[in-house]
Amino acid sequence: MKKDSNLYIFMYASIMVIIVAAVLSFTAETLKPIQKQNVKVEKIQNILSSVGIKSTKQNAEEMFDKYIPNNNRILINSKGEKVEGNAFNINLKIENSKAIDQRSLPLFIVNMDDGTKKTIVPLLGTGLWGPIWGYIAFEPDNNTIFGAIFDHKGETPGLGAEISKDWFQKPFKGKTIFEGDKFVSITVHKGGHGAAERAGDTKHGVDAISGGTITSKGLEKMVYESLEGYQSYFKENK
Repeated sequence: MKKDSNLYIFMYASIMVIIVAAVLSFTAETLKPIQKQNVKVEKIQNILSSVGIKSTKQNAEEMFDKYIPNNNRILINSKGEKVEGNAFNINLKIENSKAIDQRSLPLFIVNMDDGTKKTIVPLLGTGLWGPIWGYIAFEPDNNTIFGAIFDHKGETPGLGAEISKDWFQKPFKGKTIFEGDKFVSITVHKGGHGAAERAGDTKHGVDAISGGTITSKGLEKMVYESLEGYQSYFKENK
């Protein structure tokens, strides 16, 4: 009787494991398209936010098509030449692993309501605890920053996670990435509020996050390494 009882328990447990695994697998497959769509919409909203265009989950794709139509989503190489491919779907992690002259570099041209055009470049790098990313939008001179937005996966709340806050992002507006024809990018100065000004770097510098030096420097590196491949394009399209 005991043997039969143990066999029953084993069979029951095995069947339940199979059922639960099947349900979880079915749920995961069912939710995958929804998750993929949510990631797409969030990316669209972040791109638009870098130029101050607010959107909702419901109208994000419509707004994206309005302000950045398909022919304004382009890929270039480090020579500034257009190349074939889908700028929106490009995998920055893969591209960043290549030599700079082998990369496909995405950019987005925004038709603003005032008739001007802004150029948005996506960024990807590493903070203290994991990936950081963002978008920088440029004025028509492709030198002066119009807006910037950054985010992270697991930076420390109150420290490195502050890169996603307005107070850190707003000072990038108006900064320039060229000194004459020389690409200098943006320097993130540690030392608290006013550090960039004290360093005499008001054109290309912003203040780092107090207590978040590693994330701040990771962001500085991300901006430099993400933008350096666009130098030829920016110089030819001022």
